[in-house]
Amino acid sequence: MHARVVVAVTAVAALGIAAVLLSPSSDARAGDSGEPTVIAHRGASAYAPENTLASIDKAAQLGFTWVENDVQRTKDGELVVIHDDSLNRTTNVEQVFPGRAPWKVKDFTAAEIARLDAGSWYSPAYTGTRVPTLTQYMRRIEHNHEKLLLEVKNPELYPGMEQQILKLLGNEGWLDQDHLGRLIVQSFSADSIRTVHELKPAVTTALLGSPKVAQLHQYARFTDLVNPSTGSLSLGYVAAVHAFKGAHGKRLGVFAWTVNDAAAARRVASYGVDGIITNKPDVVREALGSD
Repeated sequence: MHARVVVAVTAVAALGIAAVLLSPSSDARAGDSGEPTVIAHRGASAYAPENTLASIDKAAQLGFTWVENDVQRTKDGELVVIHDDSLNRTTNVEQVFPGRAPWKVKDFTAAEIARLDAGSWYSPAYTGTRVPTLTQYMRRIEHNHEKLLLEVKNPELYPGMEQQILKLLGNEGWLDQDHLGRLIVQSFSADSIRTVHELKPAVTTALLGSPKVAQLHQYARFTDLVNPSTGSLSLGYVAAVHAFKGAHGKRLGVFAWTVNDAAAARRVASYGVDGIITNKPDVVREALGSD
């Protein structure tokens, strides 16, 4: 395996171009043009409050199919879409519940979270926007004909979260053959992704972070993509990841995050990444289209 990595790195470096191969799901990789798939991070979060229905509506309006979100769980077991494990950055929870610091998601019921304003922090135009439940979110995704990169957030705080997410996705029809190509489940937790793969092997999975090349063969047993931050990305690392086959027998993919300017978009695209996760999908699209 190490010899294959050396060959892959040498070949890519010599050619100075990106290889574009097939994916576990053809929708989840670079298209026929060779350009990476653009994924709207927390929706089009530069233009609407992150992880809200408004943000995925905005992504759809801008013409983007893939969106990314974060899933956590309330005190009474409801799955909700929010990035932080605390409510105070993106809602008015401090004003509504002043005596309940540190305002952790897991310490509030779904009904309490539904009372919070999750939009006015971003702009007065979004006053009254709510933290969506995952059920509400999935139904809006379906309505918009979008595709989802779903992050299992902080699974160590929520035992059994993977099973619960998969059950909800199944109830909403997202584990049937027609929807599997529109779904990727990712996490920073390798254990969480392994659990998802074991429970539903047909689901495309992604490991967030930059594991060492020597460890990739272990993760490739249960994941289809490795999604690193741009700060840890290099041409050689992308080639090394691409040298391995993932859980579905296809080449491991790479989605890079979070890329918000044209120069960075062109740079990571030149490394041969399969996807770019961005708060500004329109900026990335324009940058890649100008090459």
